[in-house]
Amino acid sequence: MKKIITFILSATILVSCTELEVTPTSFITEENFFKTQDDAVASVTAVYASLSLDPGEQSLFGRNLYFLTDMASDYAAAGVSATNPQVRALSSLTHDATSDRVQVAWRQIYNGINRANVAIDNIPRANAPEVLKTRLINEAKFIRGLLYFQAVRLWGGVPIVLHEPTSIQLESLKSRRATVEEVYTQIISDLTAAESLPSTYSANEAGRATSGAAKAILTKVYLTRKDWPNAILKAKEVINGGYGYGLFENFADIFNKTKKNGKEHIFSVQFEPNQAGNGSSGSTFQSTSFTGFTATEPADIISDVALFYDIYAAGDVRRDVSYKKQLLNPATGTLYTFPKPIFGKYLDLNNIATPANVAINFPLIRYADILLSFAEATNEQSGPTAEAVEYVNQVRRRAFAKPITTPDPSVDLVGLTAEQLRQAIREERKKEFVQEGQRWFDLVRWGTLVTEVKKVTAKNSVSERNNLYPIPQSERNIDPVGLPQNPGY
Repeated sequence: MKKIITFILSATILVSCTELEVTPTSFITEENFFKTQDDAVASVTAVYASLSLDPGEQSLFGRNLYFLTDMASDYAAAGVSATNPQVRALSSLTHDATSDRVQVAWRQIYNGINRANVAIDNIPRANAPEVLKTRLINEAKFIRGLLYFQAVRLWGGVPIVLHEPTSIQLESLKSRRATVEEVYTQIISDLTAAESLPSTYSANEAGRATSGAAKAILTKVYLTRKDWPNAILKAKEVINGGYGYGLFENFADIFNKTKKNGKEHIFSVQFEPNQAGNGSSGSTFQSTSFTGFTATEPADIISDVALFYDIYAAGDVRRDVSYKKQLLNPATGTLYTFPKPIFGKYLDLNNIATPANVAINFPLIRYADILLSFAEATNEQSGPTAEAVEYVNQVRRRAFAKPITTPDPSVDLVGLTAEQLRQAIREERKKEFVQEGQRWFDLVRWGTLVTEVKKVTAKNSVSERNNLYPIPQSERNIDPVGLPQNPGY
């Protein structure tokens, strides 16, 4: 039987301060596709595309993963405009193994993994320079490692698939759940290979994974594993590696589309105006966070104003970037006050009435995360060292619009115990990464998901089962023995 490989390419990705733009194209290729250098490059472009494109569906980082990582945490809740009952079930943590959002996330992650496998398996036979082929394979491994990192945190042990399917027979499609340790071993292997990627690219090769991005994701992998020495090591390699990373002086610039690919963006998923395959635009955050100058709740709402909006100290600019209590109505010229704050990071104030023109990237990992990750790992291993406290203070100084590297007694943390610094780091992450797909992962990693989510009245159904998601029932129907269900589902 002749193998058929399908790629769907479109305007997709930006990575580590560089931008990759691809003219929307769809094509079907046969086994002899991998002949030329262009074929090899196109196959990896298709791997990148899996992060931001899913025709007819909200893409993985366009909003779908948000349901699992923020909507099902204490950050966000489903507003009246969220009409999908499965989304509302995730918001109230009453979802089960038939959840369509969980199933779509599983499919999207494994679609990206499969595209990576196709590229890794077939690029070696393309007629292209060996150096280029090695680089492209390591780019695909970067994305594969990144996607398995999402999967193992969401579901625990998952099937490890490292090669493209060779048959459509049911038995060949079955794959047992690997252990968590086995999945992490594969993740580290893929990302370690990606560490050999270039730190930068020439202008005509912009937009691809870098060694700095690989080290940054490895930092988070080791932090999640509580491997403090390696988390510290990789974070320092990012900080001191000469990559040019740094904090934006202005917090709002992180989400200013004219500043995309800046020094703080270690790895971001790019969205372009009128991006094909995701409704009106690549990212649906604006259209679901802002539904007009009305009292009607949008689909994505703040879960509890007192627990989130009200916790920012006076002068902390992050509040009014992360949430919008007021907006100027461009049609009337009047300042509108919302009944409750709406989410603000992905709002393009120049395109309030035209969400299809919004093109704000999703910052998958940024430099502030590395500073706080280094501080957390160091504090857990050695206590509140001066260096760890300084990196937290740099994030705080930026939050209060102070010079980032200049000590400032008005905002700096001083004299903290290890427990006090632990709590301070957790509070900074809570304020820093609103709607960036971090909260649920943080709470699970800290072992505080149930405690924190129970503080939101509408989410009191939370229990220990919610530290993992259910294996989709549609997958278990194929192989219930090889895919045992997670506890509580």
